[in-house]
Amino acid sequence: MQVSIVQFPGSNRDRDMIAAIRKVGGVEPNLVWHTDTELPASDLVILPGGFSHGDYLRSGAIAARAPIMDAVSKAAHAGTRVLGVCNGFQILVEAGLLPGALMRNSALTFVCREVQLEAVNTDNPFTERYSKGEVIRCPVAHHDGNYFADADTLARIEGEGQVAFRYASGTNPNGSINDIAGIFNDAGNVLGMMPHPENLIEAAHSGSDGRRLFEGAMNLLQADAA
Repeated sequence: MQVSIVQFPGSNRDRDMIAAIRKVGGVEPNLVWHTDTELPASDLVILPGGFSHGDYLRSGAIAARAPIMDAVSKAAHAGTRVLGVCNGFQILVEAGLLPGALMRNSALTFVCREVQLEAVNTDNPFTERYSKGEVIRCPVAHHDGNYFADADTLARIEGEGQVAFRYASGTNPNGSINDIAGIFNDAGNVLGMMPHPENLIEAAHSGSDGRRLFEGAMNLLQADAA
């Protein structure tokens, strides 16, 4: 199994993601720089959190036009699984790999705290280790996580099961429409989410609710390879 993590100037959760892949999957991820034009052979590509290019223009807007994103887009359209967390979610949206937009938090402040997430669609490698409707813990840390989509797009992603996670129990930290915290693309192989599952995978984090997201995708990838 090959996992690639794309790094941008301003990435600051890439080390957390590297540690999560090592600890959960027991594999050493490939590190790919934003100016590269090719991806190594990859079963899973991850865009980690941070503040790529200082969040200038819009969060993720410059990174979405980095040379490596052509290769990420081709891989996604070929069926490779792609995970974008926080800034990675913003980049996927800006690159057109996921629908909608991520706007400034409704309170116009940076939020860094733990929220609760409801697993909405668990018929997917990323979420299959959760039970449908299960509420889990997960930390967030973002300024521009307010998910928005126009009425037609919202109806489509809701109706076609593209909502992966919602903020639950009144913990929506940013004003996201329909409490959306994470979405799939229409093919189901691309997941973008604002919360940070990589920061809740072991006892040192005071919990492991995020671990199952990585276990699900990586175990299925191993099964596919077999």
